[in-house]
Amino acid sequence: MFGLTSLGIIHTVISLIAVGAGIVGFLRDRRVDLDTGAGKIYLWTTVATCITGFGVFQHGGFGKPHALGVLTLLLLGAAWTLRGRVVPQTVLLSTTFFFHLIPAMTETLTRLPLGAPLLKDAEAPELKAITGILFLLLVIGVTLQVRWLKQVGRTPGQRAAV
Repeated sequence: MFGLTSLGIIHTVISLIAVGAGIVGFLRDRRVDLDTGAGKIYLWTTVATCITGFGVFQHGGFGKPHALGVLTLLLLGAAWTLRGRVVPQTVLLSTTFFFHLIPAMTETLTRLPLGAPLLKDAEAPELKAITGILFLLLVIGVTLQVRWLKQVGRTPGQRAAV
């Protein structure tokens, strides 16, 4: 299906669950909050996405997708250790969400529609532009999150009404 291996399908399903949980967190709590069910699902499915991704990305050795997976795991580990420090944890988790979007855009645009994908390959200049736009949205989003968190004076574990 879509040129994916069985592991690729599992990886994709897990990553879609992670992205869905992240979206729930952003909509409900304005951030991914590891003290909520959606936050816990996001954390563990993102870990699983990275681990399964190491088996999926087999293009002649260690490459950009592997580096992104390692970096994501490092940021998740840092976010986990920063429990109780809401602002830095929020920045780290929002950054990992951005990392989800990079391969999501790449894989979607280079595979779909079937037989005539929108972009030729992962090096297409359009992908660099899309990644730049997503990065700009990350910076804007994190800035708004940090301003909001400081404004409401959140304490760890405290849920805010949106």
